[in-house]
Parts: sequence; structure tokens; C-alpha cells
Amino acid sequence: MKSQFDTVDRAAMALSGGLMLLGIVVLGIVEILAGEPYGAAPVTNDAGEVVASPAVDPTLRTGLVIAGLVVMLLWGVYRVATPEAGADDSRSVEMATD
Repeated sequence: MKSQFDTVDRAAMALSGGLMLLGIVVLGIVEILAGEPYGAAPVTNDAGEVVASPAVDPTLRTGLVIAGLVVMLLWGVYRVATPEAGADDSRSVEMATD
């Protein structure tokens, strides 16, 4: 049985999935292991001094997830633009005769 995915498909799925897993899961675990605060904004005291900040920059995490989504979007455009291998492209119309 032949797989319906070729090398480009597998590479795009691996890259997009890897980027999103890195941005969401791996850096999320790093954030949890680093301890409080878990939010994206630095924590300040009443005087306005920064007392704690996130371990991983939220912009980096967001950028990795967006990069994964962009790769997935480009892969989808590629799949739509390329014809399926082995697809019959001949078209015929039967016409009724009198």
C-alpha cells in the first residue's frame, strides 16, 4: 500500500508540529519548572519595581507557534496547488445524438 504523503508532506508536518510543540509544550514545561509567575507579564510590587518575570519571553513562544501555523498554511497551499499523482486528468463529455 502506497502512502498518500510524500517527502515534502512529511517534512512540513514534522516542522510545523515540532515548532508548535516546542512553543507550547516544551517551553510551557520550562516555565512551570522555573516557578512563579506563570503569566506573560512581569510581576511588580506596589512601588512599581519588577520583582519577578517569566523565564521564557512570551514573544518567543508566540513566534514559534505562529511559525508552525505559517508552515502548515504554506503546506496546505502547496497541497492545493499540486495535482495528485496518478489522478486521471482526461475529461470527456458524452453528447446525446439524435
